[in-house]
Amino acid sequence: MAGPAYDDRDGLIWMDGHMVPWRDARLHLLTHALHYASSVFEGERAYEGEIFRLTEHTERLHFSAGQMGFEIPWSVAGIDDACRAVLAANDIIDGYVRPIAWRGSEMMGVSAQQNTIHLAIAAWPWPSYFSPEARNAGIRLRTSEWRRPPPESAPVHAKAAGLYMICTLSKHKAEREGFHDALMLDTRGQVCEATGANIFLHIDGALHTPLPDCFLDGITRRTVIDLARARGIEIVERAMFPDELGDAREVFLTGTAAEVTPVGAIDGHKYKVGALTHQLMDDYEALVRGRAPA
Repeated sequence: MAGPAYDDRDGLIWMDGHMVPWRDARLHLLTHALHYASSVFEGERAYEGEIFRLTEHTERLHFSAGQMGFEIPWSVAGIDDACRAVLAANDIIDGYVRPIAWRGSEMMGVSAQQNTIHLAIAAWPWPSYFSPEARNAGIRLRTSEWRRPPPESAPVHAKAAGLYMICTLSKHKAEREGFHDALMLDTRGQVCEATGANIFLHIDGALHTPLPDCFLDGITRRTVIDLARARGIEIVERAMFPDELGDAREVFLTGTAAEVTPVGAIDGHKYKVGALTHQLMDDYEALVRGRAPA
């Protein structure tokens, strides 16, 4: 994402109930979240000045905090209002919104029951997660060596910062090798998702997507499932294995940042950016901007 460093920008960030200048929104070195990943966050998009599915995102933020063993001291309605205030304060019409909650610095160690829970919300313009050229041709993925942890090993349904470490490792390796992103499997060898987006495969006239039993059931994922069903497209949620990747005619990713992004290749498999993918891209764009589908 080109532009100035994220700690050196003009604007305002909502932090623990107050708007502060962007460059002053700082933490102490011994913040628990920095050392032990005790933080949760959301990624939201604003279109035409409105944050899409805002309350669903905020409810998930509260859920994620509960999974991490802490309670955010602001209500869902209060956080919704703060997100809107950040958009207005920074004069953002189309952009990205990042709420994040974390344990502070009162205790330093694995135990942190007495630490203050903080909340901050930032927003900035962000046109597209992948370049327009990559989206038009379909992005290229490689399968990662890192595996998604099983539910008994991590709070897999929380949007928790620590769960993204393997995503960063996987995406960096993919980019070094000339790919755009990585495909994540789970410990059973089943297809899960990309590093920050869910995956759909068009097979035999239906849309197949992995069961979200060890990764996030994304808000965009659920939205696109509803859009597909409205078009009469069959949705099949099931366990999927890598040897089925060659059966797909079209593949795409869904996510708040990725929106609906076509996939042109996974490892040695190639796919066309076909009519179904284009239809759902158009339907999603119409929905988030409050227009009737074509």
